[in-house]
Amino acid sequence: MHGYGGDKAKIIARLRRIEGQVRAIEQMVEDDKYCIDVLTQISASNSALKSVALLLLDDHLQHCVRQASVEGGLVADEKLAEASAAISRLVKS
Repeated sequence: MHGYGGDKAKIIARLRRIEGQVRAIEQMVEDDKYCIDVLTQISASNSALKSVALLLLDDHLQHCVRQASVEGGLVADEKLAEASAAISRLVKS
């Protein structure tokens, strides 16, 4: 089981809401809505995705990285490197 297993239902619900937001943005463009209104909704969708990403990252740290730290050695080094790379990607986005 992955670290997010306990939050899986919450994550799926959030992703479905985001999917609905994206569909609404598509409809706004089809309906020729005001550019700023479309951009505002895109910003909200980006924020919602980042929120899910942070939840997943926290679960990864609490479950996978914590377990790897107990095991130590190369396993711990790999999990820490993964977490560091994930954080780096989130910060850049």
